[in-house]
Amino acid sequence: MTDQKIFFHAGDGEWTDLGGGNRRRVLLHTDELMMVEFAFEKGGIGALHNHPHVQASYVAEGRFEVTVGEHSDTLEAGASFIVPSNVVHGVKALEAGRLVDSFTPHRADFLA
Repeated sequence: MTDQKIFFHAGDGEWTDLGGGNRRRVLLHTDELMMVEFAFEKGGIGALHNHPHVQASYVAEGRFEVTVGEHSDTLEAGASFIVPSNVVHGVKALEAGRLVDSFTPHRADFLA
């Protein structure tokens, strides 16, 4: 095993302000996989976008309106969703909440 960080504790990591009361922090990553926490205030928007990474998301807290491609659903804590590569997706926080997203491969743009 290399010097790669393999554990992350609740108080670790720096938050990046995304505006509109939204923020993110990279939890852990390798070249192949990345885990990122997003925090949203009520009404916060994760604008529709796409990327080449496959994304799996877990609703850790709150309730979100989630759109993936042509499908939309309301998801609450304990639910999850997957976004195939290059599919347009986004979220709206119906109440304050957190998402934990995994990306493969890692999002180099989140490390810059």
